[in-house]
Amino acid sequence: MPTVAFEGRIITIDTADATDKAVAALWNEPLVGLDTETRPSFRKGVQYNVSLLQLSTADTCFLIRLNRVGMPESLIKLLERKEVTKIGLSLHDDYQALSKRHKFKAGGFLDLQKHVGNYGIEEMSLQKIFAIVFGKRISKSQQLTNWENDVLTDKQKLYAATDAWACLEIYNKLEQTKQ
Repeated sequence: MPTVAFEGRIITIDTADATDKAVAALWNEPLVGLDTETRPSFRKGVQYNVSLLQLSTADTCFLIRLNRVGMPESLIKLLERKEVTKIGLSLHDDYQALSKRHKFKAGGFLDLQKHVGNYGIEEMSLQKIFAIVFGKRISKSQQLTNWENDVLTDKQKLYAATDAWACLEIYNKLEQTKQ
């Protein structure tokens, strides 16, 4: 299967001011792909807070470094905004991880794992769902890297952007099949 990756703009956000600008750019988007990344722990009982929040449109993905900016109020308001549908996979886990940084009431979250069942898809992993819908593969090679490194590598950025974008693409493709 051919491999596919996000080809749009990737903007890394590491200040509260830049977060506010990213939120303003996304505020009126009807649909946004969402994913999170957390620094992996290889020791029993050690867990880290979510490090990165990815929010993607069809052509731009914002990588918000939560380990640097925390949860600015503008971001919380976007996550609570029902008018912006945030599409992701296993969103309950992402919501729980984000809530550990700052409590908020999720608004407009749509979980693909629940949604794809309406189309006869029983797989639960993003990679498998993407392969079923598009006949293409997305790479998961950067999944267990350190998301709190001082500088994210280009491979990390592309991986993170691809995951959020892929959620949006799957949703849009499935919605097109309804018409």
